[in-house]
Parts: sequence; C-alpha cells; structure tokens
Amino acid sequence: MNAPKLRRCVTGALVAGLFPLALTVSAQEAPPPQEKGPAAADAMLHALTVTYPTPYRAMEAGEVKAVLDRVFDYLDRTTPAELISKSSGAPVTDLTRADPDAVLKPGDFRLTSYEWGVTYLGMLAAGAATGDKRYTAYTVKRHQLLSQLTKTYYPVVQADPKNSHAPIKSFLNPHALDDAGALCHSFMKAKLGGSPVDYGQMIGICGDFVTKKEYRLKDGTLARGGPDGKGGVKMRPLQDTLWLDDMFMGVPTMAYLGAVSGDRKHFDDAAKQVLQFSKRMFNPKLGIYMHGYVEGLRDHPEMHWARANGWAVMSMVEILEVLPKNHKQYGAVQEQLRAHIKGLASYQTRDGFWHQLIDRPDTYQETSATAIYAYAIARAVNRGYVDAQMYGPMANLAWNAVASKVTANGQIEGICVGTGMAFDPAFYSYRPTSVKAAHGYGPALLAGAEIIEMNKKFKFGLNDSGLMYQGVR
Repeated sequence: MNAPKLRRCVTGALVAGLFPLALTVSAQEAPPPQEKGPAAADAMLHALTVTYPTPYRAMEAGEVKAVLDRVFDYLDRTTPAELISKSSGAPVTDLTRADPDAVLKPGDFRLTSYEWGVTYLGMLAAGAATGDKRYTAYTVKRHQLLSQLTKTYYPVVQADPKNSHAPIKSFLNPHALDDAGALCHSFMKAKLGGSPVDYGQMIGICGDFVTKKEYRLKDGTLARGGPDGKGGVKMRPLQDTLWLDDMFMGVPTMAYLGAVSGDRKHFDDAAKQVLQFSKRMFNPKLGIYMHGYVEGLRDHPEMHWARANGWAVMSMVEILEVLPKNHKQYGAVQEQLRAHIKGLASYQTRDGFWHQLIDRPDTYQETSATAIYAYAIARAVNRGYVDAQMYGPMANLAWNAVASKVTANGQIEGICVGTGMAFDPAFYSYRPTSVKAAHGYGPALLAGAEIIEMNKKFKFGLNDSGLMYQGVR
C-alpha cells in the first residue's frame, strides 16, 4: 500500500474510533421533530407576560365611565354656574336685570371659552354614551345661564360695545373665532339633541360673527391678521395667516348652521373651508398638517403641532355628522379625513400617545391631542369612514393612554397650555403643561364617550398576544 493511501486509512480509523456517534448518526435518518418529544424550556417564550406601561386591552364600558366620572366630579365642582357681585361676593339671583357689578362666580375654568364649548360637547356625548343624565344636565344648566345672560346683557353691550359691562362680554361682542365658534357649535348640537334651552339669540350672535364678520382671505378662507380697525393690521403673528386651529373654531359651526337653518350655503362654506385649508396646509407625504401658513410667503413654518392637527381631524368628523351625503364635496371631505387619519397612525408612540410636535420624537407626549385623536379615530370607525380592523386597536390604546393621565381627583395631566403660532421647534417643544389647561377636558370626555360606543359595536381582544378586531357584537 502506498504511503498516501495508508495515511488516509489510518486517519479514517482514528476518526471512527474517536467519534463513533457522529459517524453513526450521519448514516441514519434525521432525529424526530422536537415537538414530538419533551417541550424545550424556551418553547413558550412568545407567551410570556408583557408589562405594558399603558394597559394593552379594550376597556369595559364601566371602566371608561369610572374615568369619565372622576373628570365630571372635578369639573362640576370647580365650574359653578352662578353669578355673584364682584364687590361683595354675594350671589346675584335676579338675572333679568343688568347689574354692572355682576360677574360669573370664579372657578378653575371659564364658562365661555372655546375650550368650554368643547367641554359642553363632551358632556353631551358622555351623557348619550353612558345614559347618565348628570352629564347632559351639566351642559343644559350652563347653556341656560348663558341664554338668560344674553337676553339681559346683549342690549347693554350693543348700546356701548366699548364701555359696557357684561359677565359674558367676550361672547356678546366677539373679536375672534375663539370667542364664538366652539360655543356656537355646542349650542346647535344641544339644540338638535333636544335641549330645552332657547338658543335662538345666542346662535344668531355667534353664527353671524363666524360667517359674516371673521376676516377671510380673498378666496374666502378664514384667516387672521386682518385689519385692526385703526388703519393697521392685526399682527398675530403676521398679516394674512392661517391657523389650523380655525378649522375647528369656525368650520363645524358653519356646517351645523346648515343643519339648523336648512340653508345649504353653510354646507358649501364648511366643505370649501376644509378643502382650502387642506390645499395650503396638509403635507400629503407626511399625512399631517402644518400649524401655520402665511399667504404670500414662498415657504411656510411647517411645524406639525399635535393639538392643531387634533382640531383639524375633529373638525372633519364633526362636519360629516351633518353634511348631506349627496353634497358635491362630501366625498372629498371624507377622503381628506381618511388621509389624515392614515397619516396620524404612523406617528402613535408605543405608549399610545402622540408627541407635541408629531414628527419629532424628542418632544413630549401630549395628552389633549391624544384625546382628540382617540375621539376622532373612534368616531371614524363607528361611522364606517375607516376600517375597524385597522384603527380600532389604535383608538383603544390612545384612550388607555389618556385615561392614565386622569388623576384620582379628576384632573388631567400632560395638557399643553394655550399655544400661538411660531416658526421654530423650540417654541412648541418647551410649551408648559398644566392640569389647569382647559384644552384637554372636553376632548377626554369626547374620547371616552366614543370609545364606549365603539366597544359596544365592535369586539376587540387579544389574538396571538396582539390586540385585534374580533368582529361585530
């Protein structure tokens, strides 16, 4: 035997002697599948309990109502519907006489702010969703007070707009959409819902301001930065500016005026506003809106502020409640809503919130915008504008995030304070938050109410550990 062949034989014999098992196995069939034998220690790792910072499930209606009740108790306690003497603090009980010393009894929030217009809407929604008449009564009681004060003080304000006194003068002599639009919206929604309050005079005042007196661009789009009445321009912050907020502050009022009056020109105006705001301010690549736009500039301050996007998406779901389905722009408004919701979906954080500047994860997670999105997305699911399978779990997670910010005494944390328009990220990123920021309370009530309705209509539960749509109830 030659030397190379001898070496190969010896090597083979040594390997066979040292590793007999390896040679034996290689000559046999593969071992039986693992699942036929004892379970491996890590076979069920995918089913380990996960600790989610935000509860990962759909809340039962009773759980949602418990959160809403805490908010209600706090607001009912801290927003008295009373008139007092400014000088003595004594109650003013005769509301039929214009008392120059009378003021609304101070509370944590103002009864005639635009934020409270949203809160009145939220109370109406919560009453309808839960069947608890206290919520509806909250709005009706305060609307009744405002109606009586309007009857008593409006002639006084008309006679001397500059120097007259009235407890609700900002509403009786409005200077901006903030003074009139959201309140008007709440009046008309309550009226259509059967509230016994006499809303005629109040709707006349605020509806007239929104549709006829608020400044507009040449194409009719609601704007700020118009004439100041003194030969100059209101610089807030520049001439001919659009604030995305105004898609809510004025546009649903137009649509509801159409529903209340039957005059279709208001539907036309509302739909036109949505499409003209969107043409200027919606970024189709990102699926979200910029906060501010300045007519005539080549470039615009494209800051994607969360709450302003909330006002926009909320405006569209509110308009679609009353815009006739045969209106020529109904489909366009619905498609814009879908595009916006799809865009928002990609920015929800792992804890269910959205950031203060939506596309900047280095900004804080903000509660009021998250609440508005929870409401608007759940409403869109309930009305069939978007798919329940896709968006229902997202809305539930957003609601759970908001609920986690409601304290034991009903205050809501993480709400950005009032915010103007700016051209840089620092302004938005460092805006303070406060439990006294009124902007989050109405949206939280609306969100909880709509989540109750959504989870009554559809079932959501865990499927292979993920929160999934599980059909119509």
